[in-house]
Amino acid sequence: MNYILSDGIHREALFPFTFTRPVAEIRVGILTIREKWEKCLNVSVSVKTEDYLSTKFPLKTSSENVVINASYLPNLDLVKAIQKLQLGEALMDGDTCIAYGTGTVETVFDVSNYTIISYQPKGLTIKNTWDIFSKNGEALQSDYDILTTGRKSQPISSTNQVLNPENIFLEEGAKVEFSILNASTGPIYMGKNAEIMEGCIVRGGLALCEGAILKMGAKIYGPTTAGPGCKLGGEVNNSVLFAYSNKGHEGFLGNSVLGEWCNLGADTNTSNMKNNYAPVRLWSYQTEGFARTGLQFCGLMMGDHSKCGINTMFNTGTVVGVSVNIFGSGYPRNFIPSFSWGGASGFTAFKTNKAFEVAEAMMKRRNVEFTETEAQILEHVFELTQKWRKY
Repeated sequence: MNYILSDGIHREALFPFTFTRPVAEIRVGILTIREKWEKCLNVSVSVKTEDYLSTKFPLKTSSENVVINASYLPNLDLVKAIQKLQLGEALMDGDTCIAYGTGTVETVFDVSNYTIISYQPKGLTIKNTWDIFSKNGEALQSDYDILTTGRKSQPISSTNQVLNPENIFLEEGAKVEFSILNASTGPIYMGKNAEIMEGCIVRGGLALCEGAILKMGAKIYGPTTAGPGCKLGGEVNNSVLFAYSNKGHEGFLGNSVLGEWCNLGADTNTSNMKNNYAPVRLWSYQTEGFARTGLQFCGLMMGDHSKCGINTMFNTGTVVGVSVNIFGSGYPRNFIPSFSWGGASGFTAFKTNKAFEVAEAMMKRRNVEFTETEAQILEHVFELTQKWRKY
């Protein structure tokens, strides 16, 4: 069988992150959803996504395909159920299709002519943006088990104070000196060439992916993920940064998700709880209103290529779109559309030519090329999000 991960029905609920990537490329835990399925199935998988993303994320089909809803994260039981699927069979979670076997890959999950196999999932699902951080601890533990079982960690330097060292894993080239590592509340994983600088205090779980860095004196707790190339400093609690994003200085980031190529200026702070302790509501692109998360703690959701200046203050439950540039004093509003430029005193449209200059400059610093494909994706996102920019 050829395995394909489809965006399914939850793509819009995962905006702004899925403006610029398929659902399968969301990082939660240590790995992206696609990487998790590839590890569990032991094969390469492709994705079925929007046409404007398909050049960067191409689809590969064959005469026999299993299409999997990418919002479902793999576990042993689910993988076995999917591997048993035959052509014309659909694995269903109530009214929601988890996977189906097909000779032709449909645009949508239409299983009206399929043999239905009912299935009660026991694993994790990522159906809303806040699921990414709220379920990060479970996903991190699962990925840690997959990546480290049967393998031996690089040695931990004796300069560190360590609790539960058997729950800490350092890949080749990872460095940590003169820091406190407490893995009693969750695993600590350091990817290849990751670094924890001196004086950091880490309370697991933590995933510090390849090339990621904790700056000196950082305080990290709650299950937190810093994707490849990310930099973290100050105080960070239960947050996920996808890749190449920076929160490198003092300030607090909590119960938040940052996409790729984001940058938070020095002393940026996010509120993650309302003063009246009420459950947080978060902007929904689907309803164009504020959705009930059911969570008391929820901070910042920031799409790819967005930035904020020093001393920026974010209200509880703020959603920032793609390629936004925020600066100035005061609290900006709690929904900022993509390609906006400004702050609490007001916004204007951030034209794509200027946004591309910023993206190219940031990516060049990490020796990553800003390609024509990237530009075309962002151009499309600019058009998609025009209706939310009232300026």
